[in-house]
Amino acid sequence: MSRIVSIDEYLKRLGRFVDDEYGRRFRRQFEDHRGAAELAMLQSPTGEELEQLQKAVAIMTAGEKANAAGLSDETVRRIADDAGINPGLFAIFMNGYALEHKAAAKAVGGKHR
Repeated sequence: MSRIVSIDEYLKRLGRFVDDEYGRRFRRQFEDHRGAAELAMLQSPTGEELEQLQKAVAIMTAGEKANAAGLSDETVRRIADDAGINPGLFAIFMNGYALEHKAAAKAVGGKHR
């Protein structure tokens, strides 16, 4: 059974595959014409991507963390701007978290935190 994880736990889990060789090969399969594979970042982030995400999560308030799956696009953008990181990267991360949160909530009987 899945469980609902916090945004901090989600970030920590994402860090398991930082700069992983298999992850790099996986990302190459999804590169666009610029060599970017943003969606693959959720499976195997680079060290730089993880650093940026850690900065953003570190400045989130307790309330933002508690409601991370429901933050507005404007709030996500503001956090990224305040952290001085790539807003697109942070939006992908937050959307990935929201999707996982929703799936876990459904698996545990529709309960949301």
